[in-house]
Amino acid sequence: MAGGGTGGHIYPAIAIAEEIKKRDSSAEIIFAGTNHGIETKIVPDNGYELRLITVSGLNRKKPWKNIKTVKDLAKGLHEAKSLIKEFKPDIVIGTGGYVCGPVVKTAARMGVRTYIHEQNAYPGLTNKLLSKSVDRVFLAFEEAAKYFKVKKAPLVTGNPVRRGFREMSREEARKVLGIPQDCFMALSFGGSLGARTINEEMKIAVRQLADRQDCRIFFATGRSHYQAVTAEADPANARVSYLEYIDDMPKYLAACDLAITRSGALTVSEIAACGRASIMIPSPNVTSNHQYFNAKVLADAGASILIEEKNLHEGDVASIIETLLDDRERVRRMERAAAAKGNTDAAGIICNGMGI
Repeated sequence: MAGGGTGGHIYPAIAIAEEIKKRDSSAEIIFAGTNHGIETKIVPDNGYELRLITVSGLNRKKPWKNIKTVKDLAKGLHEAKSLIKEFKPDIVIGTGGYVCGPVVKTAARMGVRTYIHEQNAYPGLTNKLLSKSVDRVFLAFEEAAKYFKVKKAPLVTGNPVRRGFREMSREEARKVLGIPQDCFMALSFGGSLGARTINEEMKIAVRQLADRQDCRIFFATGRSHYQAVTAEADPANARVSYLEYIDDMPKYLAACDLAITRSGALTVSEIAACGRASIMIPSPNVTSNHQYFNAKVLADAGASILIEEKNLHEGDVASIIETLLDDRERVRRMERAAAAKGNTDAAGIICNGMGI
């Protein structure tokens, strides 16, 4: 398994690995990643061996720094070749991140069966380049197919999500969290570090909805914003729970009526797998604005309300939450539309596509 950099690349790889082990308990699986990605923690925590490959991304703003990128690539290709010779894999699967480049490309050159999985509706440069070399391209979103000019049509699989997102009902999750079944629950989060734009909008929402007895808000600020946000919080408002980080996202997402979030590929897929309504504010600071295209998939289906930051006005999120709070039937329609876009057996479809 080759993937790294973010949880959005690692968790799908782990889901695929789990499915492979489920089908063949004797399967040997190792992960290839970098020493500066989140994989250094997530992969070992999930019981898999991680091998490190040297690689770095292109610097589009400071092209002269790409001299190091070229040197890293040469070293990474050598390391990848040594790893493949040692491990002798039957299959190499790339799930995103710079590390896929040297590992998947080298494996393909050495005659190993290779596959890539693109999580976003708008694919990244690495996967578009690798698509010419691999045996099959797997896609999370059908909308990405037009960007791949390959002989064998890409297979739309959905994004592999962890089993926990399919195992808990809203009723069960609310019992665990102590939330009344008839209460409207809004959940906001912007990743492990947090998203300032979402936090600012949620602070307004907390104030605007302070008198609503029928609403609970779980406000995950992100680690870098927690102290600043909670310093402004009203301690008398017990209907708002401030969280630095959500370790058990399946439980909180299962319990909520509405998620307010960015639109990374995995977040979009987890929300769809749970069948939850959402307000999505894509990060504008990502390559090729791919979060916008991810969110658009759910928005076009009527499952999400998409707001680009350039079109966001102060208090917009609060107003939308209040509107949905008073129109539960619309929320349920959004949930059904989200569930229709969710694929809870993506890892199984990928394994079938690889002949496992």
